[in-house]
Amino acid sequence: MLIGMIRAFALACVFAFSLSSVSASVLQSNLNDWAFNIDGEVSEFFAGDLLPGSGDLDSETGMGVLGFEFDSAGTHSLTAFLDFDFASNRNTFFNEYGATNNGEPASGQTWQIDEPGFVFGSIYDNVLAGALNNANTVPESAPEDVSFALAWDFELLSGESALLSLFTSELAPQDSFYLSHTDPQMGSAFDESQSIYFWGDLDITGAPVSVPEPSSLLLLMAGLALLTLVRRRAGELLS
Repeated sequence: MLIGMIRAFALACVFAFSLSSVSASVLQSNLNDWAFNIDGEVSEFFAGDLLPGSGDLDSETGMGVLGFEFDSAGTHSLTAFLDFDFASNRNTFFNEYGATNNGEPASGQTWQIDEPGFVFGSIYDNVLAGALNNANTVPESAPEDVSFALAWDFELLSGESALLSLFTSELAPQDSFYLSHTDPQMGSAFDESQSIYFWGDLDITGAPVSVPEPSSLLLLMAGLALLTLVRRRAGELLS
């Protein structure tokens, strides 16, 4: 059901944006950890699991897109946790902060920005439980180590399918709710900020298979019964 190739290494969670023109001083990040909870099935980097989904990513920065397909009728859920590190050997990773941007999440979408769980964060436990809390515990006023997660809960009717795409980029989207992870001191002189942006898009397609309402179904059955009776009477008359 999941499309494309699946990679085993942690940094293979996203399809690479074009970064060939970006110098190392512009964006210095790596994907330190990831976890996914898809319809109750958990995949974890530190457990040695294969990365679910399809896509590719830049081998140095971890930027790109990852896609997931759903085609069975019923209720579905996906929770994605990503823990990026900027070049922590330069200025540690305890001075970073997160934020939500572009309004409110879509219907059925939840989020969390938190310390990864090494000290006080609840985000990892919430990912495993599939229950993010829509809270940011590391805003700009209280910087720390940052990780973030996004989740979707949705339902497919018979005949429908869904593609859920996750994006990480150094460029913010213009028309989607997104999370940001910022290091305020990553410039050439440690006085310029750098950010990573995380968002997703859920696309449900296909016409649902219509099921007659009980009243319509009864009317149809009555019509068929009447037609059968008429045919039987006509047959008797002809004989």
